[in-house]
Amino acid sequence: MEFELSGKNALITGASQGIGEAIAYALADQGVNLHLTARNEKNLQKVRENILSQSDVRVEIHPLDLTEQGAIASLTDSIGEIEILINNAGAIPGGGLTHVDEITWRRGWELKVMGYIDLCRATYPKMKANGGGVIINNIGNAGEVFDEQYIAGTSGNASLMAFTRALGGRSLDDNIRVIGINPGPVDTERIYTLLKNRAQTEFGDENRYKELLERYPLGRPAYLREVTDLIVFLASFRAGYISGTIITVDGGISSRSSII
Repeated sequence: MEFELSGKNALITGASQGIGEAIAYALADQGVNLHLTARNEKNLQKVRENILSQSDVRVEIHPLDLTEQGAIASLTDSIGEIEILINNAGAIPGGGLTHVDEITWRRGWELKVMGYIDLCRATYPKMKANGGGVIINNIGNAGEVFDEQYIAGTSGNASLMAFTRALGGRSLDDNIRVIGINPGPVDTERIYTLLKNRAQTEFGDENRYKELLERYPLGRPAYLREVTDLIVFLASFRAGYISGTIITVDGGISSRSSII
């Protein structure tokens, strides 16, 4: 299937590992030129080198902390025109109300919740002036499953879902599509950290985390390609009438009672 993405420019946040890194490879395979940002410069450089060895695209890295004052404005001013924004940075910590302290909670929301909002605020007017674009917010199915043991994440993700629908409901008037995706568990290091934390809470032994995998559909998390293939489609003209909605990729977990 042809997606006609070659030559477009994309900004991907949180691109040094996990889903963000996988998105970078998937878009590069389609000929998309990339701006990659994250805090870990060493990992970003490694991702850049790997992509350049495999794909004939331009890749620029921007190692920075998006929560620092002025970082988002500086980033978006420096990279010029982009047609695709992938908001992906941020990992809100797990735990119940009494386990996530105020500083940790605020820090998690500052990067993911406010980071997504501020990047949309910074890029949307430029996309509009340049004729349009696509914004994809990688949110997470915790926004649909109100799990007290992931209370900071479930409430933050629910906020981003509402934000995405509100912005994307009218954005096609400006030829901009705004879409959210809600992955459930994905085969990255992060999900195993969450599983170990939950195993410690439930069983008193983090090494029993594999028992929690048995609760997942098919007994496994989603493969990375099951998320990145969707993002490639959503970024392309083939998804041209999709905006202001959230697409869930969790094997049906959000129709159950817990994210784990």
